Amino acid sequence: MTSYKNRAIRTGLLLSAAVGLVAASNASAQTDVAASTPNETVRTEVDGESVIVVTAARYVPSDEGETATKSNIALIETPQSVSVVTRDQIDLLNFIDAQQAVRYVGGVSGENYGPDLRFDFIQVRGFTPKQFIDGLATPVTTTIFSNGVDLYAFDSLDILKGPASVLYGSSPPGGLYNQRSRRASSELGGEVSFKYGEDEYKQAAMTLTGPLSGSVDARLTALLRDREATRNGVNAQRILVAPTFTVHLGDSTEFTPLFYYQYDLVRGDTNGFLPAVGTLLPNPLGQISRKTNLGEPNYNKYERNQYGLGFELSHDFGNSLGADINFKYSDYDEEQRVIYGSGLDADNRTVFRSSFPYAEDVQSLAVDARLHGEFQTGAIEHKFLVGIDYRNVENYAAYGFQFAPPYVDAIDLFEPVYNKMAYAGTPIDTLYNDQKLKQTGIYAQNQFGFGNFFVLLSGRYDWVDTDYRSPFVSIDTPGPYLNKKQHKFTYRVGANYVTDSGIAPYVSYATSFEPLLGTDSVTNIPFSPTEGEQFEAGIKFDGRALGDDVKLFATLAVFKINQKNVVSTGGGVLPVFGTQTGKVEVYGGEMEFVARIREQLSINGSYSYTHSEIKESNVVDEIGEPLPVTPKHKVSLLVDYTFQRGSLGGLGFGLGGRYVSTSAGSLPGAFNPVVLYSDSPVLFDAIVHYDTPGWRFAINGSNIFDKRYVARCASVSNCTFGASRQVIGTVTKKF
Repeated sequence: MTSYKNRAIRTGLLLSAAVGLVAASNASAQTDVAASTPNETVRTEVDGESVIVVTAARYVPSDEGETATKSNIALIETPQSVSVVTRDQIDLLNFIDAQQAVRYVGGVSGENYGPDLRFDFIQVRGFTPKQFIDGLATPVTTTIFSNGVDLYAFDSLDILKGPASVLYGSSPPGGLYNQRSRRASSELGGEVSFKYGEDEYKQAAMTLTGPLSGSVDARLTALLRDREATRNGVNAQRILVAPTFTVHLGDSTEFTPLFYYQYDLVRGDTNGFLPAVGTLLPNPLGQISRKTNLGEPNYNKYERNQYGLGFELSHDFGNSLGADINFKYSDYDEEQRVIYGSGLDADNRTVFRSSFPYAEDVQSLAVDARLHGEFQTGAIEHKFLVGIDYRNVENYAAYGFQFAPPYVDAIDLFEPVYNKMAYAGTPIDTLYNDQKLKQTGIYAQNQFGFGNFFVLLSGRYDWVDTDYRSPFVSIDTPGPYLNKKQHKFTYRVGANYVTDSGIAPYVSYATSFEPLLGTDSVTNIPFSPTEGEQFEAGIKFDGRALGDDVKLFATLAVFKINQKNVVSTGGGVLPVFGTQTGKVEVYGGEMEFVARIREQLSINGSYSYTHSEIKESNVVDEIGEPLPVTPKHKVSLLVDYTFQRGSLGGLGFGLGGRYVSTSAGSLPGAFNPVVLYSDSPVLFDAIVHYDTPGWRFAINGSNIFDKRYVARCASVSNCTFGASRQVIGTVTKKF
């Protein structure tokens, strides 16, 4: 493997070359790039007075309904909850990752493991959503439904709430999130940005797009990051490179190759694993610091390589008929070695430790081909879609484990001393997962339009073929592959009425089906597929009647979800612990709105109530308990205002507040006789920014009062603090 240093040098040269290219072409292209820039700042004269206007045409989503329907049906016509965090929101509010981006989204919670430097931990309506990129499933690991590709690579983060199997196949009933990659533009534009902040946060990033010829457009996106963490002795480095092209093959055909590569190296981290006594619970010797690291900073290491290579091909046949093909091959490879705290002695300060190396490799091939069109029969307008997708996933994971002396030494909770032993490394000798999954699905959808009244019908049939080996044995143990075949029909039916004033009440019913990779850590039996259903009703409002200078999109929804065979991960002696429960019921309500008024005032707000309960389970103690990491209440509001006139023109301020109620860190059982609940703090965010044509200067603060809180305790020995204060300054040059 090429060293990190060599990769950093190459990527640095790439960034430098891109900056030079942009600078050289800026003078001649200054007046042509506005249309390709997600947001821009312009200076104009009004009544003889200089006025600075920060435009953000896509701050408020409107037509971004593609994730929910795989078609051009607008959000207001979609009878299901969809939240879209646009690139304008990401840039203006300076979200670093997807966990931060969902802070002001209803029914969605993030940062459940604090500021994790590897993955995006997100919960939607009580469930861990599957991650998709450009409409295709990502090669997620056995235990974590996220591959951690950096948010900077994407143009939007779309969250489809509720069952989505009817179009995407395997997915949980809570929903999924789809990230759409940045695309090439035929007009020259882009940006170069630099960030510096607390915990030695350093980042350089750029995205540059424009025409290479009359028929080929290109974009290059790249990022370098080096940062530390609140915990002592932690350092994380990341490299991201994502080139793409759009080839115009005549007036009716476009071919878009897409590629990303990301390398991550995290040294010294334990990713939590602090005792509950001293964090969430009182310790007679005192509370421990958020800087406490109970691992071995010079030994612990997490390393990941991943890439995705594919294309999108679209063709317009004319007469409102078209076809699209999406293809992607992805490879995900991670390896870690970690010494972490796994138990507190009766003296309340001696922490026993364990050694846990883990490695996983996932290859995924995904294809989605669909035919779409519009036609009319009498007074009924039809928007139809038929498609087929195929997914082939190979997953191999193994681990090792050693506990306590003489393999691993103990450590003092309050005065940790490192490097007392020379660690030769625990061998990775136990099989955790060896599975091959093939999934084929055919689907069809039609929207019937009767004037302002719309009915959406969708159906899909999936065939899933899985080969697997029995886990928790030596990796050298010979054994045949067992085979399991599954098939399921899923569907969605919904209706809504869109008034001329932009109010749209709707109702819907949808089902889900999820064949799961992995094996139950309690029964040693491969996970059974999950089946779910959701009833939802709500009202959407797109603010079309409020005038051109007011953009608003708001939703109000109530829902009820039933699911069988829910998987709970975390909380055992080993971090790979996972088991299936019986039946789960989740119901609640959500309110969410995004507004931008006169290109000056931006407002993001939400409230959600989520009640979850395990109705049936093989573990008696679980019955009646809520799902882990599922807070009943979430409230958030952010307001940002920019002055346009006078000496303060271009200067802006923002303030946000967030509250998430307590949630269970785990399910009760043999591994967790006591269920621990997280803290429920009120956190505040703030932003100060100054915009002038071509430049943006911003200082963003999260948890600005540095509130100390525990985000989750998955067990009495596996707690993690919530994100501490993070202040980051950003300088961005736009072209």
